[in-house]
Amino acid sequence: MDARLNLFASPTAGKFLKHLVSANKALSESTLPAATQELVKLRASQINGCGFCTDMHTKDALAAGESPVRLSLVAAWREATVFTEAERAALELAEQGTRIADAAGGVTDEAWANAAKHYDEEQLAALMSGIALINAFNRVNVIARQPAGDYQPGQFG
Repeated sequence: MDARLNLFASPTAGKFLKHLVSANKALSESTLPAATQELVKLRASQINGCGFCTDMHTKDALAAGESPVRLSLVAAWREATVFTEAERAALELAEQGTRIADAAGGVTDEAWANAAKHYDEEQLAALMSGIALINAFNRVNVIARQPAGDYQPGQFG
């Protein structure tokens, strides 16, 4: 499978992606746990059908020491016993923030309040921003049909 557009050769896409990567750097410097950030990126990417980001964030999480069992259960997190209550709250917020168009009113007050029980205001800001950012990356890659499978951990870092 070939991408519809070479994102790395396009000056416009290159500039746009450079800004998204810069935004991601700010999030990586936040106090939101790195494991939580990867779980959220993976779940949103699964929902959006972004093979490239699913591949990338699975491999990055594994390289950072995440458990293969936990990663394999992200799609079924509600039934899985391997996630903390804080991670479950983040995953719920990620799902609702990714599926905004599926529910009138968007993210529920209950999902936000549950996340606020586990994360301080700056962590909530990072969580919200991270959800928005991974959805932007997913959309670029899905629209361009960016192939998945060849990513190597740290390839863009």
